[in-house]
Amino acid sequence: MKTSELIKLLKKHGVEFVAHGKKHDIYRNPKTGETFPIPRHKDEIAKGTLNSILKSAGLK
Repeated sequence: MKTSELIKLLKKHGVEFVAHGKKHDIYRNPKTGETFPIPRHKDEIAKGTLNSILKSAGLK
């Protein structure tokens, strides 16, 4: 999955942008209060990383 597709999916489910980092952007799930990084300069996100992000976002 591309980073842009992932961000659209997360925003659709209510995940909020928190801050810009050097290589990652930080997002937060307001329902769980969990924050997690998303790599900014990647076209395709590795499967393990994607699963971790989805789990942190409460989508998996």
